[in-house]
This record gives sequence, structure tokens and C-alpha cells, in this order.
Amino acid sequence: MSGLARGPVVGTVSIGEVLTLLKREFPDITISKIRFLETEGLITPERTPSGYRRFAERDLEQLRSVLTLQRDQYLPLKVIREHLEEGAAETAGQAVAGTGVRADDFRAGAGKVRLTRGELAEMVELPEALIASLESIGLVWATPAGHYDENALAIAGIVAQLTPLGVEPRHLRPFRVVADRDSGLVEQIATPFSQPKDKGQREHAHEVVRAAAALLVQLHGALLRAELVRGGIS
Repeated sequence: MSGLARGPVVGTVSIGEVLTLLKREFPDITISKIRFLETEGLITPERTPSGYRRFAERDLEQLRSVLTLQRDQYLPLKVIREHLEEGAAETAGQAVAGTGVRADDFRAGAGKVRLTRGELAEMVELPEALIASLESIGLVWATPAGHYDENALAIAGIVAQLTPLGVEPRHLRPFRVVADRDSGLVEQIATPFSQPKDKGQREHAHEVVRAAAALLVQLHGALLRAELVRGGIS
């Protein structure tokens, strides 16, 4: 089991041992948080006759998937629960665990998410009026068919995490401007590869676009981190 401080779990471990095993990868994890995720139905460790929790390796993997989706994709618990129910959380967790942003994160979605505005608002637990505000400033938008896709869900999910911190849609307008500029830069980078002649060349062109996009996001993150350190905020 990758990433654990003590290697694969043999048998079962206590909640305290789980904390030790995952603390390095998830510094903010606490026993209270593990218990909360259990009450939310996101993990289901066994109980001894005395009522103590015992975690098998599969429980640790599921807990890691939940924590990874929270940390790296900012998904609300309701959405994570649906990932688990669909059996997709383990795959999603492996895709992002400890890697930051990668080129593969910019592959086109499968198009399986088709939500109305009301459904989107319900999934991310935001008022529908706030979703409308996000749409008015271009942060989310409906497809030509009138549905909201996985990109809208991801963006709205991040906004849902920012809202309790006092962040309002008006604060997020600059992100739309930056996204437009970055998209233009990626398009410029991709221009020499814009007329591929065969399938292999087309895939290479797509890889160039995805790699450039991932690097730009990493650059934004590095610059923000540097500014916070320089300002003594972090």
C-alpha cells in the first residue's frame, strides 16, 4: 500500500495507529476527523465486541481516497460519497494522490455528468442563486444542451469550499480573466502542432496542450506560495 509510513497493514489496526500511518501524508488529519467521516458513512471500520474501531487495509485505502479527494479536488462530502458508491474513489485517489496537478488532469471528461442548475446547487450545497452568480461572471456555464458538466461541478465544488471563508463571486472575477489569458497562451504554444497528419501526431498535440496547462497551474501555485511566504502570511 503506497504512501504509508509502515508499509502494508497486516490484520487490522486501531484508530490511533491509523492516525500515525496517515499523518505524514495528511498532516491535518485527527481522530475527530476520522470519526466524523465514519458518521458520514464514508468509511466503515469494523467494531470489536467492546466497541473499538479496527481498520483493515481496505479501510485505510478508502480513507486515503476520501482525504485525497477532499485535499486535491476540493470535492464536497456528498460528491465523494457518490464516487464511493460508484466504486470510482479508489481510481480517482490514485490519479491525484501526492502528485499535484498533472497533464492527465486536463483530459476531456467522459461527459457523464449532466446536471440542471438546481441539481448542481444541491450537489455542492450552494444556493441556486449563487450558481447563477457564478454563471453571470463566467466561472461556470451550461453546455449547448443546457446541462452542467463535470467541469462546472469541480469549479462549483471549489467555490463551495471557499464560501465559508467569506469569499464571494465578485472576488473570483480575476480568475476568469486569468483563465482566458492562460487559455490563449496554451493555444499559442499549441499552434506549431495544430495540424497533425495522423493519430499519433494528434495525440502528441493533445499531450503538449495538457502539459502546458498543467505547468501553468503549477506556476500559479508556486507564485502564490512564494508571495504568502514573502508576506509572512504562511
